[in-house]
Amino acid sequence: MSGRDTVLRAVRNALTDVPRSENPGGPPPPHGHRNDPTGPDIVELFSERTAEYRATVVRVPAARAAAAVGDALARTGARALVVPPGLPADVIPEGPWTLLDDTLPLTPGQLDAADAVLTTSATAIAVTGTVILDHGPGQGRRALTLLPDQHICLVREDQIAPDVPEALSRLDPYQPLTLVSGPSATSDIELDRVEGVHGPRTLDIIVVAAT
Repeated sequence: MSGRDTVLRAVRNALTDVPRSENPGGPPPPHGHRNDPTGPDIVELFSERTAEYRATVVRVPAARAAAAVGDALARTGARALVVPPGLPADVIPEGPWTLLDDTLPLTPGQLDAADAVLTTSATAIAVTGTVILDHGPGQGRRALTLLPDQHICLVREDQIAPDVPEALSRLDPYQPLTLVSGPSATSDIELDRVEGVHGPRTLDIIVVAAT
């Protein structure tokens, strides 16, 4: 059997339970009409799945967001924090760290020397523990979340979607998207895990309660 035959057989097997009334050109199912695999508490599921990727996750009320950011910075001993344009001022904590404003883009060397970056997010996916950035206000350009060693990301509870289709429906498909599932990690042929090779070694997710 050829590779082509193997693939086609797998496709046919995957389609055995699809009703004959459905066809590729038919209308999509109504928005939100699907089995929800997440259960009622999608925020708790998102927190659990994100923690499985070795990210640090905390849930706080809106009034405690800046304090939680400060705690994350203090835990790693950060001294230089990158702040993207459009980040709300009330989530930036006071402390011994230097704020690096990226309104006039910082150089790659300056970003590499920075200890941490603080961003908001566009949406998140509960079932996969993934944060999505579309690099709008408060999220910054993609380099900001790749070069500093620590990424602190604020996610509002109402931004968390139960699954991938729902999350994608909230996004502009023409915007550049970055999907973050835990800190950067890779494994060699012997499955030795190394973190921080392709991005931040430390990921802090701060889930902010809806006000």
